[in-house]
Amino acid sequence: MKLFKHFTVIFSLLFFTNIFFAGCSSNEEKLKAYVSEQNPLDIPALMERKGELAQAAEWPKTKDKVAELKQKITLKPDDTKLRLQMAVIYIAEQRITGEHHYYYPAIEKILDGILSIDPNNFDARVYKASVKMSLHQFAEAKILAEEAKKINPNNAYVYGILVDANVELGNYEEAVANSDKMQTIKPSLESYSRASYLREIYGDYKGAIEAMKLAVTAGLPGSEPQCWSRNILGDLYFNTNNLTEAERAYKENLSMRPSYAPSMAGLAKVEAAKKNYAAAINLLDSANAVMPSAAYDEQKGDVYLAMGNTTKATETYKAVQKLLQVDAMSGHSVSLEQAKLFTKMNQYDSAQKHGLAEYAIRPKNIEVNKQLAWIAYHEKDAAKASEYLKAAMQTGSKNPELIEWAALINKK
Repeated sequence: MKLFKHFTVIFSLLFFTNIFFAGCSSNEEKLKAYVSEQNPLDIPALMERKGELAQAAEWPKTKDKVAELKQKITLKPDDTKLRLQMAVIYIAEQRITGEHHYYYPAIEKILDGILSIDPNNFDARVYKASVKMSLHQFAEAKILAEEAKKINPNNAYVYGILVDANVELGNYEEAVANSDKMQTIKPSLESYSRASYLREIYGDYKGAIEAMKLAVTAGLPGSEPQCWSRNILGDLYFNTNNLTEAERAYKENLSMRPSYAPSMAGLAKVEAAKKNYAAAINLLDSANAVMPSAAYDEQKGDVYLAMGNTTKATETYKAVQKLLQVDAMSGHSVSLEQAKLFTKMNQYDSAQKHGLAEYAIRPKNIEVNKQLAWIAYHEKDAAKASEYLKAAMQTGSKNPELIEWAALINKK
């Protein structure tokens, strides 16, 4: 749900070269592997892992499976089931490695190839909707998911995407209805985690924690989905100031997957809350070494700011801003992230510009309104701050940052 957020298909050779130069190595080889003579049915190459991720036990099996599938697809090029298996593997690889600049266009190419063979392929439609969610193209994701639901109205996965899309668009009651339908069809890690997030949105942290515990229990022990759920559980504990349980959740993940970067970043939050700033910085450096992410860099900037080192914080935020610009150029909608970053840099005009750009797309979203309220507060526009704050608090959210900002805005 909160998550993970990346980019779309690139439309020119030059643009691809620029993006890969910014984020990957061996750019020309990856580019050639992707465009693959412009044949929509060609399969992009699997990207080699690096560092600790290359030592993971599943990596040799993943490579073998991809090689096997490619061979079968060569013999049966119209077999959409084989192509779907490939797409699922690439989706998992993106999540594990964080290499969104490569994998999302690669995944979309595989899915578009399937849809060129079978335009009504349900799975390809829902997976493409999921990719659109990661690109923050929420309206497009909802349209694709609604189309898929017409094909198969009894599939739980499509309702999960509709939950996510409606949350991001600010359609919270519709999101709840889809979540209830999803749980009715198939109680699972995916359905419990969405129920947890909606309870959090509506201010029920106790219920959110209980639902996320069910998600963890439903996951395969040690699997990436289970670790993701436990990491979100750690975040819920952190947001309710239960640092002991938060730390336990993050460390349990790392005991099973020592290179699990999200839990390194989670532990960094705990260390920073304890004012162990050096430990927090080291953890974020370790997370970035495993899975480079602008989010970890921004978190690092937050730690520098908490330390009182505004120079280092500003330098770090500026570096993150460059990464966000690359994502924006590639079709990934990052206006809200840019608004948040410019706010931290006290550049309120730029923050407002990006915040309003996001507001134009999803005016009912509580996160968008929350950020605009905070910007208006700093711009000394009390009327606007109050207006946005009312929208941000429409669900009764008890997000600690929102509560803190609301107190300051109301006092003003």
